[in-house]
Formats: sequence, structure tokens, C-alpha cells
Amino acid sequence: METAKQSLPFIIEPADLEPLLGRPGILILDLCRPENYQTGHIPGAIYVPPGATQLGRPPAPGALPSLEQLHAIIEHIGLSQDDQVVVYDDEGGGWAGRMIWLLNSIGFYNCSYLNGGLVAWREEERPLTDEIPEAKSASYSIQHDTGTTVEVQELIESLGTPDLAIWDARSPMEYAGQRQTAARNGHIPGAVNYEWTRAMDPANGLRLRPLDTIRQELSDIGIDASKNIVTHCQTHHRSGLTYLIGKALQFNIRAYAGSWGEWGNHPDTPIEV
Repeated sequence: METAKQSLPFIIEPADLEPLLGRPGILILDLCRPENYQTGHIPGAIYVPPGATQLGRPPAPGALPSLEQLHAIIEHIGLSQDDQVVVYDDEGGGWAGRMIWLLNSIGFYNCSYLNGGLVAWREEERPLTDEIPEAKSASYSIQHDTGTTVEVQELIESLGTPDLAIWDARSPMEYAGQRQTAARNGHIPGAVNYEWTRAMDPANGLRLRPLDTIRQELSDIGIDASKNIVTHCQTHHRSGLTYLIGKALQFNIRAYAGSWGEWGNHPDTPIEV
């Protein structure tokens, strides 16, 4: 259960983050492509390879990393209970959202998303560096929050319940079963499709479109605060953004981290096309 006090807005703008650079207790995490981190990242940002946020092996490569992997991440970033974490990427929020989900899954909630990430930061010509910061010593103790994730069997048993809404963040072609990404193609019965990129504004530094607009578009397809929402994609990368949006809208949202990589390769899961 979320108990930590949020000292920064959940979605923070570049102009509001810049004055905080170097302030103790502000931990900035970069989940960009490695070449973008190397050529210029936000001063003080610690690099997290995006793939490190995934288990990376069958049957659910997108699942939460193992306990050993999670401890390694905590040590790498130097996480402490009182930190305020700000996460960004270079793609509009998929990996950043997944990192926030990962932190929520280990009981850490004092997280913010840098709106537009590195794209917006660079467009506004804010400071960049190629210096690699040294992480402080970590002191955070993992407290697993099972309320962030749904497993495949629970999702199968929940299908058809009136308060369940499944948010498929993949492309319309994947949703319709017209693109091969697993042994079987299509979508989870009852799922609705709202592709992750639809929430981004390419003309505004890949920031999120207005949340009220997104809220209305989701409501129009049956996703709202009255539902128990489960979001997924192929490996819970793209649905990192949709999880983030759900949290920003104060929805009751969980991730199906196994996603289509598990569901579409499972012999007994029901599928619609």
C-alpha cells in the first residue's frame, strides 16, 4: 500500500526539474538508449539499462526481475527510502513508466516522470553532461507490493467480470492478430486497444497529451476510475507508459507483465481476433 509522501508532482516538467539538479535526495534515473546517455544526459542522472528492468527469460520475459536482479538495481542506483526518484527516457515514457512500475512493485512510490524525457529536455536546450555520476550507498529494503501486477492465471479467472477493463497498449495490427509476435495472434478476450503512442504529443517534445483528453478517450472505450484496469503490451515495455498514465489519472491499475509474450505463447489462454 502506498504510504510515502510525494514531494514532487508525479509528472514533472523540465523547467521544474532543472532548479533541483544536485539537490540531496533527488535521484534521477535515465532509461534512454545507451548512446544517448553517453553523448549527453541530465546532470547527475544514473543510467539504468532498460533491459535490466525485465526478467528476460521465458515463459514471461517481461516479468519483474528476480530478487537478485532487483537487489543489483537498488545497489546500482543507490536507492534510499527517503529519495525522490525522477525517471526519464528518450521514447515518450515506455521504459520510464516500466521503471516506475518496478519501483512500485518493490514498495517504493516516491516517483516522478519527467514529461517528454530527454526529447523535451534537449529541445529546450537545458544542461547536459557526459560525466558519469557516482551512486551513493543504497539503503532501501524491498517490500513487495503484489497490488501492482496480475499473473496469467488470475487474469484468466477474471475474464468476463463486469468491473475488469483490459487495456492493450500494442498497435492496432497486433491487437487484430494481423502481425505475428507470438505462436498465436490476437488479443485477450474483452481487451480494448489504445496504443501507447496515442498518448504522446510529437509536436511538444513527446510530452503526454493533456490528461483530461486522454481520460475522456479512455472513458469512451470503457476504461475509467470505476474499473479494475489491467494493462499490457508484448513485454510490458510499451505498457509501462499506460501504467504511468493510469497512475497519473488515479486509476486502479495493474500491469500484466507477462503480456502477449506469455499469453500468445501459452497453450491454454483464450484469444479473440
